Amino acid sequence: MNQTDTPPPADSAAPPVGRVILLTTSHRVAPGLLSWPAWQALHAADEVLCADASHPQLPYLREAGVRVEQAAPTAQELVEACAGGRTVLVVATAEGDRALTDGLARLAGTGRVAMPDLELLPASYDLPGARLLDLVQVMDRIREECPWSSRQTHKGLAKYAIEEAYELVEAIEEGDREELREELGDVLLQVVFHARIAEEPADESPEEVPFSIDDVAAGIVEKLIHRHPHVFGDDSAQTPEDVRAHWLRTKAEEKRRTSLTEGIPLGQPSLALTAKLASRVRTAGLEVPIPPGEGIGYELLTLALRAESEGVDPEAALRAAARAYRDAILTAEAR
Repeated sequence: MNQTDTPPPADSAAPPVGRVILLTTSHRVAPGLLSWPAWQALHAADEVLCADASHPQLPYLREAGVRVEQAAPTAQELVEACAGGRTVLVVATAEGDRALTDGLARLAGTGRVAMPDLELLPASYDLPGARLLDLVQVMDRIREECPWSSRQTHKGLAKYAIEEAYELVEAIEEGDREELREELGDVLLQVVFHARIAEEPADESPEEVPFSIDDVAAGIVEKLIHRHPHVFGDDSAQTPEDVRAHWLRTKAEEKRRTSLTEGIPLGQPSLALTAKLASRVRTAGLEVPIPPGEGIGYELLTLALRAESEGVDPEAALRAAARAYRDAILTAEAR
């Protein structure tokens, strides 16, 4: 056996370097609702550390029998704590432990330190829609502390809802995805803002019952489930036409309108108003003649009714033509 074939002495083997687990949790998930791997790691670790004495997870960890020490070790101290193959788990703070992770990265970069195994273990994940909770909390604070927002009313904000809706439509028609995301956020803000105001008793109508964003969401969830029996019930729908029939039938049962025009807002743009009226008439199977009259208004009415009958949104059609006209103006100006 030559020298290279001779096994090294047992006492020259490198000592085990241990393991660091950085446990992260989401503040949008109720404390204590951790994943099974997280609970396994917490119970198996030789030492569990947390720098934040008020961390919301601590009462639940201690109730589960996990001993947590309040400590904020440096990267060097954490590496030393893992000597001998020990596992040290660090419960990350809500702000994150950037200083610690940066320190570990610098140590590893020197190449002079035997680094422990490093593992990032998410103990809880945000559920879909979790950031909506952040929006509600931010809106609460703005409503309480902002001199402008704290004085707003439903009526005062109404014009902004209209403006944001138009800007959303423009983003859709332009096909700008980034703009679409932003405008959807602006429209969502209007919903959350109005819902936050509605939580407060109305001075002008003290008999009105306040409601919250949860009541708004609960109402639309109930409506969607009721209007989609082919999804949540025993009915079936194979085509978009079947779905529309379900929708109209359940909507009619809910509203029980006494007139075709009931529930149509007269303050909407005139072309959209005409299209909505025509849609109700067509759905009901009625023949309603155009009222006698002359002038541009009646000519526009005739064109709008024709567009709706052909499946064209007259509002969108005129907007598209207006945009083309705008481009023609720009071209003329550039000459």
